[in-house]
Amino acid sequence: MCAAVSNANAALSVKAYRGDGKTLLAFDLVDTSDVANLAGFTIQCKPGTLDAYYLDNFLRFKHPEDHAQVAGEPPNSTVNAPLHKFRWLHVPGVSHQGVQPFVGEYTYTVTPRFFDGQRHLLALDPVKSVAVDIEVAPFAKNGLALGFTRGFVQSQAFARHFGVDARFRPKGKELLFDTSAVAGTNPDGQPYSYDDEYTWSGFTARRTILELLDEVIADAALTVDVFAYDLDEPDVLKRLLALAAGGRIRVILDNAALHHDTEDPTPEDEFEELFKAQATGGAAIKRGKFGRYAHDKVFVVSRSGIPEKLLTGSTNFAVNGLYVNSNHVLVFDDPEVAATYKQVFEVAWTGDVKLTPFRTSAVGDRVFAFANTQTPPTQITFAPHSVAFATATLGELAARIHAEGAKATETASVLFAVMGLDQGESPAYDELNALHANERIFSYGISDSPAGIALYARRSRTGVLVTGKPSHVRLPPPFNQVRILGREHQVHHKFVVCGFNGDDPVVYCGSSNLALGGEEKNGDNLLAIRDPDVAAVFAIEALALVDHFDFLDRSSTDVTQPPPASNVAAAEAAEWFLSTTGKWAEPYFDPDDLRSVDRLLFA
Repeated sequence: MCAAVSNANAALSVKAYRGDGKTLLAFDLVDTSDVANLAGFTIQCKPGTLDAYYLDNFLRFKHPEDHAQVAGEPPNSTVNAPLHKFRWLHVPGVSHQGVQPFVGEYTYTVTPRFFDGQRHLLALDPVKSVAVDIEVAPFAKNGLALGFTRGFVQSQAFARHFGVDARFRPKGKELLFDTSAVAGTNPDGQPYSYDDEYTWSGFTARRTILELLDEVIADAALTVDVFAYDLDEPDVLKRLLALAAGGRIRVILDNAALHHDTEDPTPEDEFEELFKAQATGGAAIKRGKFGRYAHDKVFVVSRSGIPEKLLTGSTNFAVNGLYVNSNHVLVFDDPEVAATYKQVFEVAWTGDVKLTPFRTSAVGDRVFAFANTQTPPTQITFAPHSVAFATATLGELAARIHAEGAKATETASVLFAVMGLDQGESPAYDELNALHANERIFSYGISDSPAGIALYARRSRTGVLVTGKPSHVRLPPPFNQVRILGREHQVHHKFVVCGFNGDDPVVYCGSSNLALGGEEKNGDNLLAIRDPDVAAVFAIEALALVDHFDFLDRSSTDVTQPPPASNVAAAEAAEWFLSTTGKWAEPYFDPDDLRSVDRLLFA
């Protein structure tokens, strides 16, 4: 079980799960006799010694004046418009505290709210309130730290902070542009810089990457070996070039057609030229692609030649990778893990980033296992593999998914975010594409290109599989419009979480797309981490994406119609308001409904 924080009284139980800079709150009624009158839940948040505030609800009552209201609070504050959910994910900086919120201990106070016999909201009763204290910070446990991009460019929060037409880079092809320059003006007329945008969108992944590079730059005894695929983020590039000038970096950079063009040089080609012009001492760069792509995203940090720290994950060191895509990074402060990645780098380097030398080396078809005080039980494989090994590796992942689906227990679950579930053959894809039909477990998944989508269906225990690239994005009132994505991927993750709240939790993650073609021809790394807290963090990321895109996929309407001139007026016309009965809560107590499985699993 993950180390969640729990508290309860005679009316309510609350469970708080620590995420990466965010908190998942789950609640349940101790006495279910009043479900018919349940109006929802009010959540107050107090960051450290800062003032407390109520979380917001996008919906409100049609006639707030008919209900108990707290003066000075807006109609959509959860004290005036309780949430119709049995769990809620709080990400500081989305609606309160700005783009750099408080980091540290938060107190969340949750209160169940009820209607009277006339279907009017009763005043908040603090006797029913339950408070929990939990740290809200970038996730770290022993020697393993995690970082995630925010990724929600198709969201109300992004539109509110930066507008729906925000640019992610200046016009033109300047590679090393100034990120402190003004990028645009938000809906309130306030200018913001690219750095402001990048800080919000890059979230903890950006901070983790830049801090690690800064650490290397600041210590002359440190060097770094880099695997890179997409490479064009200006602040990352400037740091890599500074290390090249200091003679303390080697880079293996993909040169597949996407990243290399002799007639029309790519950003990676331009970086290569700049690197060679500035390189001194031991600084060097090699281009290659194994069989198809050099797809790793890795930093191996060494001190006086001895490996000591390792960064890996799904995040490309690029503007899209950090500020548009949903991605993750992992940092192992463990010499044993770092030494293994260093060995892999040396094999790729001496083999000139080619398929056969790597595949036939001592690292190509091997499972590396780690478990010590710094690193939880972890297995890592490094592609490209032989056909047999690639098939066996993905077969084991598929078998674990299948085994979870066969448990039929309250803690059986599979949550995932995988870029494309139609990117070639894979036993893992077969399992994930079909998983939502399994009514014995809780399954929640997202992919930009699944074989098909399955939205939440009331009075059904079938799982949810959504797309991260909805075809329509004209949202109904009272929601503001969101950004329209083009060719960019929203979901670039490659992770699967099995049994996060059970006895054998595991998360599969890294750079591998989980397809046979990639495992056979790409430079990639696939990790399996068996730790309940790490699994919970990834599960929370999947929940956030699936919930968000389930709403977008379900609620978006015809894009040919203009948005409403007034969202409030349009909401009134569309009757888009909170209900004044407890019928919304019925699915959470229906054993034949996924919402009931959801409540039992999390709360």
